[in-house]
Amino acid sequence: MPINSFDDYPMSWKPSIDKTKKPIYRALARQLQQDIFSGVLVPGTKLPSQRELADFLDLNLSTISKAFKMCELKGLLSAAVGSGTFVAYDALSNSYLLEDAKPAHLIEMGATLPDRVSYEPLMLQLRSMLQEADYDKWFGYARPGESLWQKDAAVKLIRRGGLETTVDRILFASGSQNAIAATLASLCKPGDRIGADPHTYPGLKTAAAMLSVQIIPIKSENDEMSPAALEYACRNENIKGLYLIPDYHNPTAGRMSAANRRRIAAIAQSYNQFIIEDASYSLLDEEPPPAIASFAPEQTIYIASLSKSIAPGLRLAYTAVPSQFKERLSKALYNLNVSVSPLLAELAARMIVSNQLDVLIEGHRQQNIRRNQAVNRYLGDYACMGEDTGIFRWLRLPGGVTGAEFEALAARRGVQVYAADRFVVGNHSPERAVRLAVCAPATAEELEEGLKILQSLLSELA
Repeated sequence: MPINSFDDYPMSWKPSIDKTKKPIYRALARQLQQDIFSGVLVPGTKLPSQRELADFLDLNLSTISKAFKMCELKGLLSAAVGSGTFVAYDALSNSYLLEDAKPAHLIEMGATLPDRVSYEPLMLQLRSMLQEADYDKWFGYARPGESLWQKDAAVKLIRRGGLETTVDRILFASGSQNAIAATLASLCKPGDRIGADPHTYPGLKTAAAMLSVQIIPIKSENDEMSPAALEYACRNENIKGLYLIPDYHNPTAGRMSAANRRRIAAIAQSYNQFIIEDASYSLLDEEPPPAIASFAPEQTIYIASLSKSIAPGLRLAYTAVPSQFKERLSKALYNLNVSVSPLLAELAARMIVSNQLDVLIEGHRQQNIRRNQAVNRYLGDYACMGEDTGIFRWLRLPGGVTGAEFEALAARRGVQVYAADRFVVGNHSPERAVRLAVCAPATAEELEEGLKILQSLLSELA
């Protein structure tokens, strides 16, 4: 029997379960999930302590712990040392941003797409390749020993992003999302924890959820990760690694200073944490600062993707991997892909060594600047964070409207944007903000139409 009377005792959750359904911890976990999905428990709710629930339900503490753990691994709960267990703020948000089909009536400003200036040069290079006598070799399997010159091209590209590396560290992946999933699969076990910014790339969240890896939000200071908060997490949150986007952070568009990169790298080294450095956007910077991997080369898996800086369909990422992780990551990539597309690997390498890539990136950069100038004209009176060379901005909302509410209002007016709720991690409260993809609209005219709609909506809410 319960030790205490709970008749008039305030508890945020008083579940009722059928104890004949075994195992009981699974029944309790199902009830908890159902109450979250039905709205009985809203995101941010602090749950009763496990001892309190054990007493209320007249169950063993271990039963409560197992139920909570099941829901944590599903991303429904977030536990913080010394603070308790909360319904995760992202428990109900949709982190799968690329929908099956975009509604025809919406102006796309949600998906982070580069503009289309690179499509024709890629097509011309591809056409030239397919006219060669031995074109058939690009439709077979790629073998690691046959790609040395392509790895030389990868080293050249990575150097352009701010990191000096060598051919022996290079692995190919089918895009950054593929590289992230392979890294988590090879370096983490179910239940392991990694740290990330309070708002982070949704692809990390979906990959971690699939692999039952928990993401712990590391507090920010001056819009970049706090070294003190990271050190606290290393000591108290039992994290095993760290995920970072130091350049054009997705979604907040921030940049990590060189000094902070050095401090974060030093902490990771001292606590033997691995770092996933997602450099998907670093090529957009004309003179990028040193990569975090420069300061912690034996801890950092550096990922350079071509989909955001060149074209989304060029599903290729180069990873510079420390020797201690290379075999495990290589096996994970093999099991996920067998190999990357030889056609795409050859196409990317030729673009790099011929210096056409430099021309394309500069073309993207100039297009980004022109589009961001339009953003500044229409949204200059609001807190619209980001740089003119980036492909997205982070709009902090006026008044009391939430990001989710603004996303819904904008969609009803004909513009797709993404709320902070889609990017938030664990028990961190989402900002009242949305991400705007400035290069996603097909034309500058369509962008201006979308910005006019957003400006009108913002003026009504201010």
